[in-house]
Amino acid sequence: MDTYTCPNCGTVGGLAEGFIEDAGDGSRGYARWIEGRLERGIFGGAKRMWRLRRQIEAYRCAKCGRLELFATHEV
Repeated sequence: MDTYTCPNCGTVGGLAEGFIEDAGDGSRGYARWIEGRLERGIFGGAKRMWRLRRQIEAYRCAKCGRLELFATHEV
């Protein structure tokens, strides 16, 4: 993302790659984007069965700190 322009401050390049950590019980260490509207099961957790999941990658602007999130490859 060397040529990406920050939509907040207009800085070109200078984005630091990172990720959003999921540290919950049973987590895989990274956050996931799940396709579809949030629906809760009988115990209050999100229904996830048979839904597409993608890993979230995060980029932070070095100048203003804005985060841009992208749902990349399937997990």
